[in-house]
Amino acid sequence: MSVNTFGRVLRFTTWGESHGPALGAVVDGCPPGLALDEAAIQPFLDARRPGTSKYTTQRQEADQVRILSGVFAGPDGTQRTTGTPISLMIENTDQRSKDYSEIAHAYRPGHADYAYDAKYGIRDYRGGGRSSARETAARVAAGAVARLVVPEVTITTYVSEIGGDAIDMGNFDAGQIGQNPFFCPDVEAVKRWEKLVDDCRKDGSSLGAVVECVATGVPAGWGAPVYAKLDADLAAAMMGINAVKAVEIGEGFNAARLRGEDNADEMRPGAAGEGPEFLANHAGGIAGGISTGQPVVCRVAFKPTSSILIPRASINSAGEETTVRTKGRHDPCVGIRGTPVVEAMMALVLADHKMLHRAQCG
Repeated sequence: MSVNTFGRVLRFTTWGESHGPALGAVVDGCPPGLALDEAAIQPFLDARRPGTSKYTTQRQEADQVRILSGVFAGPDGTQRTTGTPISLMIENTDQRSKDYSEIAHAYRPGHADYAYDAKYGIRDYRGGGRSSARETAARVAAGAVARLVVPEVTITTYVSEIGGDAIDMGNFDAGQIGQNPFFCPDVEAVKRWEKLVDDCRKDGSSLGAVVECVATGVPAGWGAPVYAKLDADLAAAMMGINAVKAVEIGEGFNAARLRGEDNADEMRPGAAGEGPEFLANHAGGIAGGISTGQPVVCRVAFKPTSSILIPRASINSAGEETTVRTKGRHDPCVGIRGTPVVEAMMALVLADHKMLHRAQCG
């Protein structure tokens, strides 16, 4: 069985391919009575939508979402969730399948082409099928539903590094994130990245990126000590995004370079009824798999896009030597549009864990 479903209580299943007629998601387990219509979902899809700048793929998709089930207008006329499965659909309208004819029988190095053939013996080469970043539109739509379950949580997501060039946290301005095509909080980095990404695009190559996601307002107690650790589920959710190759929670790999006293998140008594005051957050808001009440911090590394114009040595389906040069419209840095996807997956995991916690602890 191919696993296309994620979550335990709040579960979502994505379906569809990059060049099929449509793609979408089914969200199950959503509480009833939450106000939900297409307008509540569309802004998140618009943030991820292709063709919005020269720094992303020029495929032109409106990404207009339709809610096919799971909502009903009450006496006040407001559409609300009914507690039944919510089906979301996004039509594909700008496919150019002919662009992929040259890789119908050849494998792109670094892409999932060969792995798909090895597993299934059949592969939808048009845009990569399910392995395409196009699949993530369905996750973003599902994530918009999940946000309704966790209104107490604020999620801030931004690109912190492109092609090895990182932002200066001293220049961090959250108000800048939505004001530039890179979801970048550092205006000086934006200036550098404009040239960096554009030069790479003109070269026919691609760049990797690091996306950082911070969720504030998560109360202490979400998660579980062993098989449903909050950080383990976050890592699985983020690693499930196409093109992601690494995930860090809190200090991440840097924790292995610290001494115990340096890595410890010391505590002092907080205000009455508000829990402890933490003096640091090396753990990224999660200890023993359970949230501490601190901001939940997650960093996600996206590899460079595999579909590039620079010829790369490969083989074809007959095992013969060949050279692959991928035509078509591709992101020179897929991590940029990956930012809304990371944010959606954070919302989906937190919503699921909120409901898990309520199921056990009331």
